[in-house]
Amino acid sequence: MMGRVLIIAGSDCSGGAGIQADIKSVTVLGGYAATAITALTVQNTTGVFDVLGIDPKLIVHQAEVTIDDIGADAIKTGMLHSAPVIEAVAEFIRAKATGIPVVVDPVMVSQSGSRLLNEDAVDALIKHMVPLATVLTPNIPEAEVLSGLKINGEADMIEAAYKIGDLGAEAVLIKGGHAKGDKIVDILWRRDGDVEGFEGDRIPSENNHGTGCSLASAIATGLAQGMDLSDAVARARAFVREAIRTAPNYGKGNGPLNHAHPVTGE
Repeated sequence: MMGRVLIIAGSDCSGGAGIQADIKSVTVLGGYAATAITALTVQNTTGVFDVLGIDPKLIVHQAEVTIDDIGADAIKTGMLHSAPVIEAVAEFIRAKATGIPVVVDPVMVSQSGSRLLNEDAVDALIKHMVPLATVLTPNIPEAEVLSGLKINGEADMIEAAYKIGDLGAEAVLIKGGHAKGDKIVDILWRRDGDVEGFEGDRIPSENNHGTGCSLASAIATGLAQGMDLSDAVARARAFVREAIRTAPNYGKGNGPLNHAHPVTGE
């Protein structure tokens, strides 16, 4: 069940999101996590205070030496904050990772509301990264940007998933956590036209720092371990939901999850 996951994403010094959440998620689910760090962020549960972007050549060098030696069964991308970084990472994937599943988390804004993707980089993300995605994992605000649609319910989520799929992704998982209501529905669209809904009761909690990072890395772990995409999504959702439910209530804002809880199915 090991499964090697190469994570290309930013660092969160507070440990709740980014590379730190990715490594925890992959490890708890039985995978092996390797990393290429794209940015150092100064952040905690209340916000992002500074960002130091890593030179694209150094990002790619990290990824190259890792994949040439350790290898990878799946790749997960997170914070790719600028167009040059996006272009460099996409070129690396095309050159070195053909046939490896790629989970693209189109990180645009942190849970606290801080922007993590330059506005002028959205077009680069659509052009270069979306077509490489085995599965793209936008939340509702990100899906609205990518699709150009206003999303007010499940029907809109499905329509948006089709439009994002037209941009080249093999599958799109639109996460419904930003919608109102006591239920949360995530919509998984596949290129063959299959649409699947995953529904669960909303867990009343402010401890949601790093949920998107954790979910995407958990899905990547499942794919790296040979799971079908639907099963990987179901296990990842169960993992994240329990991590929210058992969160330690750290911090003064959107608190981190409890990644170390026992893993169960859904």
